[in-house]
Amino acid sequence: MASVSASHLILFIASILVAASVSGVLTSTVGDLSNAIDDTGLQVSDDVRTDIEIISDSGSDAVYNDTEGNITLYVKNTGSLQLAADSNTMDVLVNGQYETDVTVTLLEDSVTWDSGDVVRLDISRSLATNEDHRIQLTVNGDEEVFQFNT
Repeated sequence: MASVSASHLILFIASILVAASVSGVLTSTVGDLSNAIDDTGLQVSDDVRTDIEIISDSGSDAVYNDTEGNITLYVKNTGSLQLAADSNTMDVLVNGQYETDVTVTLLEDSVTWDSGDVVRLDISRSLATNEDHRIQLTVNGDEEVFQFNT
C-alpha cells in the first residue's frame, strides 16, 4: 500500500511541476500578445487619423517642368493627425518606380504639417512628353494617386 501512495505522490508532484511551467509560459505569451495588440491599436489609430489629398490640377502645365525635369505637387493634410513634412516619411512612386530625390517644403508658417496645411513636393525626374503618367503617394498608410499628361 505504501508503494501506491508513494507513486501517487511522485505523479502528483510531477503534475504540479508541469502545470507550473505551462502556466509560466502561458502568462508570458499572453503578456506578449497583449503588448502586440496595444501596438497594433496605436498604429491603426494613426492610420485612421491620417488623410492627405493631392490638390494639384492634373490639367495644369505647372505640374511638370520639362526643361528642368521636375515634377511639382501640392499635397494637403486633411486628416486630424499632425504629420512630419519630411520625404523620409513618404513613399513616392512615379510610373511605378520608387523616387528618392524628393524635396518637401512646408508652405505654412509652422514646423509641422498640421491638419489643413499644404506641402509642396518637388520630384526630380525626367518624363517622356505627350504621355500619361501616374504618381502614387503614401503617407502613414494613406495612399493617393495622381494622374496627368505631359
